[in-house]
Amino acid sequence: MKKTMLKVVVCAVLVAAAGWVAGNGTHLFAAAGAPAASGPVEVKIDNFAFMPGDLTVAAGTTVTWVNHDDVPHTVRTVDGAIKSKALDTDDKFSMTFDKPGTYEYFCSIHPKMTAKVVVK
Repeated sequence: MKKTMLKVVVCAVLVAAAGWVAGNGTHLFAAAGAPAASGPVEVKIDNFAFMPGDLTVAAGTTVTWVNHDDVPHTVRTVDGAIKSKALDTDDKFSMTFDKPGTYEYFCSIHPKMTAKVVVK
């Protein structure tokens, strides 16, 4: 019984650490009931994907997208709430989310690239 509990605790610590490291200092996922990210958050554009793909932030949070691909990408919503210019390699685009809601976005150059920001 003690070995099983120890394994559970070790696994929980490793999963939490992996979320912290993979997010470059920001959590990629939150435990149930955990508050949304409220500091600046970075979304990496790499290998034709937004990472993290789903992000939950507090109102007032600034999200910055950074293109690490060798081709241009955009960050857009259908309704125009988010609208970046074409981002070349290492270009950045930032937006502060003041209004709660779900913002589903895509790359207008590569429409299969999709993600969302949930603002609480």
